[in-house]
Amino acid sequence: MRISGLASGMDIDEIVQEMMRAERKKVDVVEQNKQTLEWKQEAYQTVNRLVANFILESKKAFGLTQTTVFGGLVSGGVKNLDWVKSAYVTNQVAEARAMAGAVEGNYELEVLQLAANWAVASKEPISVGNKGNLAEQFGLEGEIDFTIVTNRGEVRITKSDLSSVHISDVVNEINQADIGVKAIYDQTMDRFFLQTTQSGSGQTVKIVEEGISFMVGVDSALKLGCEEGVVYSGKDALFNWGAAEGITQENNTFILNGVQITLKETGMTRISVATNVDEVVKKVTDFVDAYNELVDKLNLLVGEKRYPDFKPLTDEQKEEMTEKQIEKWESKAKSGLLKSDRLLEKMLQTMRMGMYQVVEGVEGSFSQLTQLGITTEGYVAGSRGGKLVVDTAKLTEAVLTDVDGVLELFFKTADSHLALKSEDQLSAEEIKAKRAQSGLITRLYDNLIVEMKGVITQAGTGEDSNLYRSVSSLMLLDFVTTHGSISMIDKNIGQLEDRIDTINYYLVKREARYWQQFTAMEKAINQMNQQSAWLMEQFGGGF
Repeated sequence: MRISGLASGMDIDEIVQEMMRAERKKVDVVEQNKQTLEWKQEAYQTVNRLVANFILESKKAFGLTQTTVFGGLVSGGVKNLDWVKSAYVTNQVAEARAMAGAVEGNYELEVLQLAANWAVASKEPISVGNKGNLAEQFGLEGEIDFTIVTNRGEVRITKSDLSSVHISDVVNEINQADIGVKAIYDQTMDRFFLQTTQSGSGQTVKIVEEGISFMVGVDSALKLGCEEGVVYSGKDALFNWGAAEGITQENNTFILNGVQITLKETGMTRISVATNVDEVVKKVTDFVDAYNELVDKLNLLVGEKRYPDFKPLTDEQKEEMTEKQIEKWESKAKSGLLKSDRLLEKMLQTMRMGMYQVVEGVEGSFSQLTQLGITTEGYVAGSRGGKLVVDTAKLTEAVLTDVDGVLELFFKTADSHLALKSEDQLSAEEIKAKRAQSGLITRLYDNLIVEMKGVITQAGTGEDSNLYRSVSSLMLLDFVTTHGSISMIDKNIGQLEDRIDTINYYLVKREARYWQQFTAMEKAINQMNQQSAWLMEQFGGGF
């Protein structure tokens, strides 16, 4: 039981609090270290978020939708980019869109026939009575029993009690069979429609009727005009492409020689394919701008000034400050947490080296970035460098000279036995060979993914696990399996939390000990006062 300072006249509460305030400085230091680590962890995670978004946004800007599970580019995927070449059509016979793999030139296209679905419809209104059940609507008696056979399967529909069946029941049953035909009944028009869901001669339909005349025959209820047992089919598109005559396609939209063509009507047209020079130059310069922005942000973090005298504030210190003062203080305390950080320095160095090194095995005209007129910025006082500078005139000349070579320099993939394996499955020499054979942007993505994994091992994922998996579906595999999803900083924070718990336990015991000592003192003083009072009473109240 604690006794206040009635006997001694001392403010025991204040004395104990003051003594404990000095003792608690030990835990304040550890809590400040923990807060610093948490801020550093957040800073690392911000870096990884920047890098992940750079990769995803630049891939989207380029239209690089095909990637491996490791986050790398797929061999041949660049051929499908639609901003490298342009296609121009002289009239409305067709529309054209050139892929990167299209061969430049002028092509004559003569459309002889458009692709079409097979389709039939009621030639006239079909109801003879109330549009309720089949018996009333068509005046039918007996059993409906017919089978629709297509190239994708068949469905047999049998209905005996026609007074309880509606035409919508027949329509739904046909459509739910999913055999490549679509049935529709338009009540307003009182017409029935049946067609294949796709065009082309490969889409076949045959109707076999074993009950009353409902689907086929001259006197059929639906008046479709088709015959029983006859195989009907859609039509292929038929056209001539220059000297190549009699080409067929099941659809009116198809890719031919790297050009996506959509046929609109029969007739003759001319398609011209050329390099979209302005768009290619813009894509490259936009990428360089995004790359430089990332370099700027990373350089800012590794070069940011550190203020060692600004430690994280304790709760007691915050109580004495305004919100604005706290914000200013913490801004200084967080500054420079990644100054000269080895992980960020390595990331920047890897980015620079990867962009400057030769790409081996190219078939085009270019193997180095400088050949496109892209160089590093000159020295500027206070700058850490690493940014790229584009000579637009030289880049334009390179695109005009060999646009395929430009694409290869940026997006070339390594040999398949290297590109299609996880780097955990490759030796150090194989990884080196993979990087050497990879185009500059392909290499950059691969390098950044490796560096991101290192940051994740150090600082964890925070709330960004899904973001990282968007970059590479296997991004977190090693972190989960090898490290149990616990980062190095998480471990260090855990150790500090254990230390805080130990110190707090010690402080509780220490405070109890102080109170025990002061309580004993109070009891002793109180006892002494009682003895003194007794003695005074024995001597008549005085000496």
